[in-house]
Amino acid sequence: MPNLSIGQYDLVYNSLSFTIAAMGAAFVFFLLARNTVAYKYQRVLEVGALIVGIACYHYVRMFSSWNAAFSHTETGYSPTNELFNEAYRYADWLLTVPLLLVELIAVLYVTGQKRGSLISNLVIAAVLMIVLGYPGEVATDTTTRLIWGTLSTIPFVYILFVLWTEVGAAMTRETDDVKGLLFGLRLLLLASWGVYPIAYLLPLLNLDPAVALVGKQVGYSIADVVAKPMYGLMIYAIAHIKTQRERAAAPESGDVANQSTLAPAH
Repeated sequence: MPNLSIGQYDLVYNSLSFTIAAMGAAFVFFLLARNTVAYKYQRVLEVGALIVGIACYHYVRMFSSWNAAFSHTETGYSPTNELFNEAYRYADWLLTVPLLLVELIAVLYVTGQKRGSLISNLVIAAVLMIVLGYPGEVATDTTTRLIWGTLSTIPFVYILFVLWTEVGAAMTRETDDVKGLLFGLRLLLLASWGVYPIAYLLPLLNLDPAVALVGKQVGYSIADVVAKPMYGLMIYAIAHIKTQRERAAAPESGDVANQSTLAPAH
């Protein structure tokens, strides 16, 4: 671990603190908002709350690990005997990234075997992406980092392919306003996930080790806030729009069974 200036240390410290707050606030919001959507979408918000709850826990652990990894000196911060535990971040991703994809499929008009197949394929790809990326993250040599990074990119590209083909096809059955949100959701996912490989490669760019470390940690934190709370808010917006449309249509159709699925749980 390199020596850090006060500004460099504080930048990571504050980014971790901000992410904890964002995840915690999103957790509370998703739980409170679940009763504002139809019953069949409440599980989606519960998954969203689970995602940010898991992330909040791991960020608390990372925050503590960051504090323990450095000690204050007259000129800045020096590393201690405690190493910053990067494994917390990968443990978080291993649990939350598959759930993010499940959350997306859950708000689409995809049913039966097709839904099960989509979820299974995306979850397996997400797990492989995270598992293959970790050995490169902790590697100290460039070759090992590049090899594992390349292997991790294969399932990453597959996920993007599915999002732009099979998920794109499912989007055609949605209304225009929902379709627009889903399109934005895919772009948000692409933009946030695009930060991860950039941050992953920073240590290979011959940057100052302190700059690379700070850039990587801040980049990962920003990407996680975008990919979890912001993503979850867009999922909520989709569920809310669908709920309003279905509640408006239910009295007209006289569909008692449909109305029961729209009623909030007590």
